[in-house]
Amino acid sequence: MYPHNVIVVGAGPVGCTAALLLADRGIPVTLIERYPQPHPLPRAVHLDDEVARTLPRVGVSDAFLAASRPASGLRLLDARHRVMAEFTRDTGATGNGFPGANMFHQPELEALLFDRVDQHPLIDLHRGVEVHAIDGARGPLGAAPVRVHTRRVADEAAQTFTGSLVLGCDGANSTVRRLLGVCMQDLRFTERWLVVDIRAGTPLSTWDGVEQVCDPARAATFMHVTGDRYRWEFQLRDGEDETDLIAVLGRLLQPWTGRPDLAGLEVIRSAVYTFRARLATHFQVGRVFLLGDAAHLTPPFIGQGLAAGIRDADNLAWKIAHVLTGRATPDLLSTYQTERRPHARAMIRKAKLVGWAMTGGQDAAAAVRRLLLAGAVRSDRIRGRVASTATPALRTGALRHTGALQRTGPLFRYPRLLRVGGLIPNPVVCLANGKQERLDDVLDGAPALLTARRPDADLLAFCRRYGIVPVRVTAASASQADTGWIDTRLAPGEATGLQALVDDPSRTVLVRPDRVIAAVASRSELPRLPWTTP
Repeated sequence: MYPHNVIVVGAGPVGCTAALLLADRGIPVTLIERYPQPHPLPRAVHLDDEVARTLPRVGVSDAFLAASRPASGLRLLDARHRVMAEFTRDTGATGNGFPGANMFHQPELEALLFDRVDQHPLIDLHRGVEVHAIDGARGPLGAAPVRVHTRRVADEAAQTFTGSLVLGCDGANSTVRRLLGVCMQDLRFTERWLVVDIRAGTPLSTWDGVEQVCDPARAATFMHVTGDRYRWEFQLRDGEDETDLIAVLGRLLQPWTGRPDLAGLEVIRSAVYTFRARLATHFQVGRVFLLGDAAHLTPPFIGQGLAAGIRDADNLAWKIAHVLTGRATPDLLSTYQTERRPHARAMIRKAKLVGWAMTGGQDAAAAVRRLLLAGAVRSDRIRGRVASTATPALRTGALRHTGALQRTGPLFRYPRLLRVGGLIPNPVVCLANGKQERLDDVLDGAPALLTARRPDADLLAFCRRYGIVPVRVTAASASQADTGWIDTRLAPGEATGLQALVDDPSRTVLVRPDRVIAAVASRSELPRLPWTTP
């Protein structure tokens, strides 16, 4: 066990994911949660294929896939529920190894995470505990520990926890953010919506994707979640409240249920949410970091609310582990804000744009929208971009962009799927023992160097020095001749960007533990680490 303890405030999906990613790397975690019991009602319902790649590394992937279902894409409907445009997704695995859109029931995901948290020997969970003060946040990493002062909700008993770092994963009304004095920047989007979760006694005859009603008078969203669970969201007009819509809920649901009442339907939850676009001015203050809704709030139109928080956890956890175990200097931690804040801003901007395209404006805007959609659905390129869940590549941070990429020559034509800042593909590969696995499972959360050439002594020494797993990717049968590296072969029929390595064995790709491509090298050169080591 390492002498450094990390305090995670907030035991929602983001906090649990961060805690498990740290603990699985040998970092002890104190997990603090203000509520004595898990939240029983559904909130988030969607994870994309990129974010789903994190789930195997916290040990819940198989159970999540068994409990979730893939969705077929997005339909835009007019006020009379006629289809204006349909953007379909293949429900099979994408290049990331998971369906592009995964619908799930959040309490089921949380139960899987809590089960792993409860069993993990390096995670100490404290429920019913509220944070009221933080001391020592701004000191350097080697200074006295950060002190988190708490009170038990049940009896007001005080307790102080100490740790080398603190992660604030405590939601939109974050206490940690308030104690740090960090403000939220308003990105100018505020809408009130009624969210209704329903269980149906008999299955509804509905499309299995997401439907967005682009009605200037009453925008709405519908999605089949899983099993007998369905969700509707209705935009509230000025002056309306929840009771106004609940009184006519049967008629609002009629286009999907076929009847004007709620017979056969059980309303699990109805609540008014104010969808906002906000971004914390700082994601890091000294030794305290903000993650998830504590750091950013995004409208739900592209399903990236929870996803953004899990991206935060995946981005930060390996950096903390590298620093606390002596494999990187503390300046690596500053790249969390450098990478995640611009990425979160880009996703919020995209959600705002999609939200306006679906719901914004009145009659004139609706007419323009119909004309634009008529052209969009005829373009394969635009249809593909709308249906895609791929997020922008990282541009700065713990990355090393090769200068030649900006000029000409072979590196300039480096495949888009193997460029610095993007995710490495996750294809099925064949191992020397004949077993087939996803690349992520082969790498098992470790930093890796991928190449098609036989690793030479210099390359193997480089990997040993920095704790990097060397992986050879070939098109021929995998027959590992040395235990110094992992030999893999591309599985037949797998269309993947890794083919570029086979086409040019002089190339090498350095992959971070969060599966982001950190550096590329050509001409059989060794890549350079984009972070400093002690």
